[in-house]
Amino acid sequence: MKFSSRLPHELRPNALSELLARKRREGATILDLTESNPTQAGIAYPPGFLAALADERALRYEPEPFGLASARETVAREFDVPAERVILTASTSEAYSWLFKLLCDPGCEVLVPRPSYPLFEYLAALESVVVRHYGLFYDHGWFIDFHTIERAIGERTRAIVVVNPNNPTGHFIRRHEAEELAALCARHGLALISDEVFGDYALHPAPDSVMSLRDVAHFTLNGLSKSVGLPQMKLAWMIANCPPEVLARLEMIADTYLSAGTPVQCAVASLLGLRGAVQSQILDRARANLALVPRALGVEAGWYAILPVPDEEETTERLLGEHNVLVQPGYFYDFERSGYIVVSLLTPPAIFREGIARIG
Repeated sequence: MKFSSRLPHELRPNALSELLARKRREGATILDLTESNPTQAGIAYPPGFLAALADERALRYEPEPFGLASARETVAREFDVPAERVILTASTSEAYSWLFKLLCDPGCEVLVPRPSYPLFEYLAALESVVVRHYGLFYDHGWFIDFHTIERAIGERTRAIVVVNPNNPTGHFIRRHEAEELAALCARHGLALISDEVFGDYALHPAPDSVMSLRDVAHFTLNGLSKSVGLPQMKLAWMIANCPPEVLARLEMIADTYLSAGTPVQCAVASLLGLRGAVQSQILDRARANLALVPRALGVEAGWYAILPVPDEEETTERLLGEHNVLVQPGYFYDFERSGYIVVSLLTPPAIFREGIARIG
């Protein structure tokens, strides 16, 4: 059987995954410091949190390409934007796929930050799009290396992706960086895609990171997975700041898939209204866990922390092999150089405390 070249050629698990599988077969108790699923991390959801999913309006199917008007209006009020610019999808991953379809022909390029979200390569490859990286550098905080963006832009570049705040570095984009990004996009005719799923999880007062991009096609992504701690609800949204002819093309793509489920769209107002109890637990846990890792690099938001180590591959395998502690090596997030491990601040406190103690 022949397969698409858009799929990875090598699907074998890496050495760390094989070691973890062996440990679990042997019955070892693993201190998992990579847990990033709120529904598996001991977060308490208030009684009746999902009651709105039983809304009888969900019995009626209305195939609206951009989603139900009531749900779009709810999101629009949350972010103070016109409802006609809100587009509902099943996930932010799907939103990326739609935007790559919108902006790119096969072989076109998008620029993504390094380090960052590890699925960009796969999402782009499945649309026959090429990822090129631009750098982030650390100097008492993370910043965009604009020289690497300038070098990466070519004739086939169609968009720049930013993650604000970034995953896993946990830093916000500063206003002056947003202004420089806008100027770059305007000069080269590029779209800007801003992934803001961790925006509600500022661990300290957020810096001035307002993205004011009047003259640039700009797509902001978010969803219930992080904002309400419910990845299984499968509802996300993009806010499209772009000309009407761009929205018309997006509508054709959306109409082809019609992927957002009706029950969760009917429930979105209730879910967003109840999210405070979940967000406060996540923030309290992330701050408390971060306090146990004094040597972590500076973190402004999100639920990850980065620790410098001499040799990340040796460290991750040794921690798992000798101490039953699971962490992620930096190369999972495409760090430009070796020497980092990543831990999840969402990890239940007792497990996190013991795991960090074993790391030493």
